Amino acid sequence: MTIRTRFAPSPTGFMHVGNLRTALYEYLIAKHEDGTFVLRIEDTDQERYVEGATDVIYNTLKIAGLKHDEGPDIGGDFGPYVQSERLSLYKPYAEQLVKSGHAYYCFCSKERLDSLHENGLTGYDRHCRDLSEQEISDNLAKGIPYVIRQKMPLTGETTYNDLVYGDITVPNEDLDDQILLKADGFPTYNFANVIDDHTMGITHVVRGSEYLSSTPKYNELYRAFGWDIPTYVHLPLIMGKTVNEDGTETVSKLSKRHGSTGFMDLINDGFLPEAIINYIALLGWAPSDNREIFDLDELTKVFDIHGISKSPSVFDYDKLEWVNAEHIKAMDTETFTAHAKPYYDRYGISEDKYALLDEILKPRITRFNQLEEKLAFLGELADYDISLFEHKKSKSSIESSVKMLEDSIPLLENTPWDRDAITEALKAYAESNEIKNSVIMWPVRIAAAGVAVTPGGCAEVLILLGKDESLRRIRIGLEKIKEL
Repeated sequence: MTIRTRFAPSPTGFMHVGNLRTALYEYLIAKHEDGTFVLRIEDTDQERYVEGATDVIYNTLKIAGLKHDEGPDIGGDFGPYVQSERLSLYKPYAEQLVKSGHAYYCFCSKERLDSLHENGLTGYDRHCRDLSEQEISDNLAKGIPYVIRQKMPLTGETTYNDLVYGDITVPNEDLDDQILLKADGFPTYNFANVIDDHTMGITHVVRGSEYLSSTPKYNELYRAFGWDIPTYVHLPLIMGKTVNEDGTETVSKLSKRHGSTGFMDLINDGFLPEAIINYIALLGWAPSDNREIFDLDELTKVFDIHGISKSPSVFDYDKLEWVNAEHIKAMDTETFTAHAKPYYDRYGISEDKYALLDEILKPRITRFNQLEEKLAFLGELADYDISLFEHKKSKSSIESSVKMLEDSIPLLENTPWDRDAITEALKAYAESNEIKNSVIMWPVRIAAAGVAVTPGGCAEVLILLGKDESLRRIRIGLEKIKEL
């Protein structure tokens, strides 16, 4: 049997990380077994439809690297792959269930249903479940609007197996007679889902654990039609962590109040697509060897359904940052430069400095948008406070910095402008004057950069600025100190 999974999002807005994890697991389950990954757009909920949301789905999957084998944009043998283009399919199936006694016409008005809820009834009271044939015929002849409801068993229990949670048993009395076909002729999500999954040959249904209790409704539909029930893989919830004012932590279902929860929001925050996918894969799944850094091909090879946890996972932004940093560190120079080049261009950095920047920046950033701050000193010299020259650990003081800057100017003027030569010249000065290297390197770096924290040390800062600009800034620093 060829495994067929489907990702069936509704075009109702942005791609939440929970939806993306579902898509990722569906992709991995299929691809691990050389199966088929299908994209289906479920757009029958017209009230929640958001213009342009379908493009968000396509773009997200493309950027994430989750290439589907069948879908609205590429076709396939089981199309159409957009629910609104399949509307003629659902009513005949609903009518078939009515004829077989597994569904019934419900003529209850919205006012009646609202009154039930106002009186505290959470479900439907099955008022139309046992209407006579004559009553049904009369209502249809009068043109009274109706929905078609599923006729659920009233007693006993329903048990099914899930590959993550094992056997799940639900009392039938807890199952509502859900609507299958709405008054406007559109199918409900639950009904269309079953029809589409069967007619598209979906073998493995992957979805959130919130559907565990409602799955018996799906299975009753499969049994009513005499169809094979698919394999279920329910995924644990993704939770978010909130730090309260008193320092305690509260964990609840992940939402926007916890931070960026959309894929593109995370991209805009500076996270790499491959790092996001890597991290999301670990939210509810663990490899047998506890490895944590993967690319998508590696995930495909090692992914095993049995590694999916039953317990909720907590979205940890610090952990995502660490994963992102590991992906940056693993980049070759060409890839790193491609990501960093927009920032390099902003400061007119020449190509001969790319290798140096790769070396000093790669271990110092966790996201590429941090380059804006780290390279800012290359723009304009900040109007910094001279207290920066004070640094106890480096044995640097404002008084000592005067002599260090005075002596460094002629020293650097006569030094070949490469990193090793600059470093050796400053070290030789420190040795001959019996001082620590940092006593001269700290004030020279501060004067050149105008900030306390720089990517790389003194020699790297000077190389990036260039000889003329470095000496100009050191002279400015010397004047700032002397003005005291």
